[in-house]
Amino acid sequence: MVEKFADVNGIKLCYEIKGEGEPVILVHGFGSNKEGWIAQFGPLSEHFKVIRFDNRNGGNSDRPNYPNTAEMLADDVRGLMDYLKIEKSYIIGWSLGGIIVQHFAIKYPNRIKKIILINTVMGAPDNQGVEMLKRNHIKTLEERKKNPIQAFWNGTHLGYYYSFRKEMRTNPKKKFFGLWSVEDLIRYENLNPLTPQDIINQSTALLLKITNQDLQQIKNPTLLIASSHDKLTSSNSMIEMHNTIPNSTLTVIDKAGHSSPLSRAPEINKLIIEFLTA
Repeated sequence: MVEKFADVNGIKLCYEIKGEGEPVILVHGFGSNKEGWIAQFGPLSEHFKVIRFDNRNGGNSDRPNYPNTAEMLADDVRGLMDYLKIEKSYIIGWSLGGIIVQHFAIKYPNRIKKIILINTVMGAPDNQGVEMLKRNHIKTLEERKKNPIQAFWNGTHLGYYYSFRKEMRTNPKKKFFGLWSVEDLIRYENLNPLTPQDIINQSTALLLKITNQDLQQIKNPTLLIASSHDKLTSSNSMIEMHNTIPNSTLTVIDKAGHSSPLSRAPEINKLIIEFLTA
């Protein structure tokens, strides 16, 4: 896949496109990169024109040294759409990506056809929570420098249900669902690694909390996908969001953690395709 670069809001965003048809934009989460969508990029491209990109301060996109805001990152999505001459798109956000998409939907409702929010929240509960998340990510960066394999396994308890973690450990070379292996995930985690300053700059995007009144403005058809054992973004938060967003439906994936788009890829991809084509 050939990476391309878009001039957006004074920086360059790195993106990839695969497939033909209606556009679908994938927005990744905090400390991640576009490769985090490894389990969706290919399968969805069989039905849509799929665009994945690195948020600023991540991957191969520019990393300006100033704090991000969720609105700034939402403006980057709009800028990428303008650059690609996409008037309206389906948009999918996972974790922080879901927060970005919420801000985008509130600010640019006419640029969206349908919305999918996966394992996300309305914003960080407080500054202390953001500070803790920031410190943990910086610690993980240091661990990856010393031992990237062990650092990966240290983080899996937050992302995966225990029985799936056990299966991953049994055979790290296995291509789960024919899409990804543990070795793939470790390689992508260490691809163009973030710096502590990147994490600091990204973390401020979590500070602006969306209110119930804000969510009530989202009229676009919205699918929320939560996970029963998500330790980072509680399914209860997504239930509250479902009760607030007027035209929304909710599915809770059982026995799955924050990384359910990977561990439950076939199920989640089916939900996405059926929702977007309905």
